[in-house]
Order: sequence, then structure tokens, then C-alpha cells
Amino acid sequence: MIRPWRIALLAWLAVLIAGCGSASGHLATASAAPPATLSLTTSTVMSGTTWAVVPMGAASGPNLFWQLFALPQPGQRWSLATPPDIATNGALVLASPGGQALTVGIRPSLYLDFSPVTVTRDHGHSWTTLPPDPGLADFPDALAAAADGQVIAIGSGGQVSQYHQGASGWTGLTSQRSLAASPAGRRCGLTALTGAAYTSAAAPLLAGTCSRPGQAGIFVRTGDAWTAAEVALPASLRGQAVRVLRLTTTGTRDIALLEAGAGSTASMLTASSTDSSHWMLSAASGLAGRQVISASFGARGSVAVVLTGGRAEIMSGTGSPWRTLPTLPPGRTVTLALPAVGTIDALAADGGTLTAWKLAPGTVAWAREQVIKVPIQYGSSS
Repeated sequence: MIRPWRIALLAWLAVLIAGCGSASGHLATASAAPPATLSLTTSTVMSGTTWAVVPMGAASGPNLFWQLFALPQPGQRWSLATPPDIATNGALVLASPGGQALTVGIRPSLYLDFSPVTVTRDHGHSWTTLPPDPGLADFPDALAAAADGQVIAIGSGGQVSQYHQGASGWTGLTSQRSLAASPAGRRCGLTALTGAAYTSAAAPLLAGTCSRPGQAGIFVRTGDAWTAAEVALPASLRGQAVRVLRLTTTGTRDIALLEAGAGSTASMLTASSTDSSHWMLSAASGLAGRQVISASFGARGSVAVVLTGGRAEIMSGTGSPWRTLPTLPPGRTVTLALPAVGTIDALAADGGTLTAWKLAPGTVAWAREQVIKVPIQYGSSS
């Protein structure tokens, strides 16, 4: 005969075990599907020159080399512009302060445990080395540059450093932890940093992921403090969690690519500003269960986004609707570029071959324009 107290004890143990199993299952589910990090494949346009980052060689490992390509003017031909004498296995991070200058950081990889930083002012023909950063984070806006020579770098541990022109090294600016503890960070419920930029007035900008619904994590450095940008989301999105996927500056315009919601109900939209205080929102585009893989930027606030399933969308400007593009050309990786208003290039990479395709205004099919054979130094990083 089983005594009543034993029955009660067994029942209590069963409830406890079930509760622990449920909690463990919940935690496993939450940790198994963290927000995806965007690919570092991207492009940007500055003073007529289009810069594009493309991974080439092997799909992964020591024979994967990230390459930089430049298009001096719309209608001309793409050319290889990768900074020389630097191992680029870990990916390239672009930052442009405007004009003809481009700052490039190289992420740590293999035996490279820091991030070289280099600048070109002549379309990639020559490069000037800056002091190396301890190690850039793995997202496309981990580096930002201003016209006065300042540079911001976000490290993999959430540390934010700043370099001033002529200085011998980097100095600490803030960190994800410090920003999260600030009034602006607490209001948003900041959980991660996702990008850096400078306004046209050289004020630092940081972006991140907020845990509080309806909050877009964009922060502006004002004096010695960080303030939250006032991004008023539409009523339909105010109950959704928001991620800032990209943050950049093109010309005099700051642009943030936002993702609101998750799963089948997620949508994307942009926020843009010319004074870092008043932000204008684009229309939202439902992702229909697809994920954003990468994003590229052009003039006048245009944005091109690559989605899973070989799909892509473009928005020609903040007031323009999103438009679905024809299925992307074949390639292991495709980087979209916006060299001119209405013109879209797709740089498709497969091994050491880069094929440039163009979608001209008024056309509905990609046309092959150029093939570049890139000399991949297989085995050089082993």
C-alpha cells in the first residue's frame, strides 16, 4: 500500500520535473533561433563612385577571400580594388565620410586577431594605413567615418572606440553595456548594438536592438550624453519588436533599415533624417516569412535588399514604395549595387569569377554586362 504522503511527494516531483522540462525547452527554443546577422556583402555610392563587397573563392574557410570592387561612374566598368597586402578572409567593412575617400576595416580571422584599417582617396589606387582596431564586430556597419577624419569602430564584445585624425591609437567612446544603462538605453531596453554612423555634422550615431516593443534603437551623441532618436512608428507596428538592421549615411541623409516583428508577420521599412532629430519613415513591406540577407544603399535614400529564396526588393527613395525585383542572377553570393537612379547592378560571385548583371530602367530581365576573373590565392592563408 502506498501511503498518502508518498503519493503527494511523487505528484510534487512530477510537477517539478515537468516544470523544469518546460523551462529548459523554452530556453532552448529561445537560444536556438537568435536574430540572424546580416551578411557583410553590401555596396554604397559616394561622389559617383560605387563600392561593393563580395566574398569569393571557397564558400568558407581559409580559401574564402572578400574582395572590394569599384565602379568610378555609372556606365563604366567594374574593377578590382581590394586593399593590397592584407588577409581579407574575415570580411571587409566599409565606411565612407563622403567625397572620394573610403575607409575599410578587415575583420579578424584565422591568424589575424585584430582589424587593420586603411583609407583610399583615389578610387582604390593607393591606401593609407590607420592604427589597427582590436577587432571589428561581425556586422556591416561596425565601422563609420566622418569627413573630419574621425572613425568609430564597434568591437565584437560591444566596446565602441573612436579614432581622431593624427592620433596614435583608438580611445573608448562607450559600450553596449554603458549605453544600455543610460536613460536612453533603458527606455529602449537595449540588448545589442548593430551599427554605427556619423551624421553630416559629424555627430556619432549608434544603432541597436530594443526589447521594448515599438522602440527603434537609434542613439545620437549630444555633448557628453547619448539621446534616443524620436522615430515614431505607425500604429500598426508599435506593438512589434524592432531591430535596426543597417545604419548608414549617404550624402547629407542618415538612413536606418528597420525590421519590425518576426516570422511570417515581419516587415521592413526605412527611417531617414537630415538632422538626426526628425526621422521620416518609408512604407512598410511585408517579408512573407523571408529573411533579410543583405542591404545596399544608393543616392537619394535608395535601398536594395536581398532576401532568402533568391528574391530582392528595392526602394528608390524614402517616399517611394518597395518594388520586387526579378529573381536574382545565379551565383553563390549576389551583391546588389545602385550606381545611378533607376539602374541596378547585381554582382554574382562563384569561385574566382565575378559576373556583373544590370537591370536597366524599364526592363524586366537581368542583362549580363561584364565578367571579371579574380586571381584567388588558394592556399595562401592555410
